Amino acid sequence: MYPTLSKTVKSLPPIPTERKIILQPLIDFVQQKIADKQEININFICTHNSRRSHLAQIWAQVAAAHFHIPHVQCYSGGTETTAVYPTIVDTLQNQGFNILKLSEGNNPVYAIKYNENSNSIIGFSKKYDDDFTPKSAFAAVMTCSQADGGCPFISGAEKRIPITFEDPKIADNTPEQSKVYAERSLQIAAEMFYIFSKINL
Repeated sequence: MYPTLSKTVKSLPPIPTERKIILQPLIDFVQQKIADKQEININFICTHNSRRSHLAQIWAQVAAAHFHIPHVQCYSGGTETTAVYPTIVDTLQNQGFNILKLSEGNNPVYAIKYNENSNSIIGFSKKYDDDFTPKSAFAAVMTCSQADGGCPFISGAEKRIPITFEDPKIADNTPEQSKVYAERSLQIAAEMFYIFSKINL
């Protein structure tokens, strides 16, 4: 893990008890997959696949690697396609990720690395049923209440788990924008690290 990212991880905030209860179903899903010696596919779904779902995907992948949980593949998608919001990229870079923009245009593709030897996490906005995402035997983690309410059925999902976060978009174009995005990223990171810390191999 890059030094700045390692420092970020060491300073993650505590998780309230009520949130731990919300996180338990995803812990159970991962643990069952480990017990059954199956691959663990998690698709984090939000409305626009631009903010929270990307943070969850990226931090979950890092947490799985940190705790040496094998065969974990994390994805993200939306109910519609937009683009990764630029402040998400800035926030993750400030917290220690190495991010390379692979393409330009309305929906850029990013390669996101958490250490020198890790595979890049590919970040771009897409629908949750895009060809890039798994088609069966995955957990659909709903990271916003709008997507949870707007998607009564997720085709192929083995389990549907609501773990919703407040949208940092509320701070867009305000003096608090950078602070709110950083706080949301750290909250999501803390919760993903908690989830994978509870897995028994």
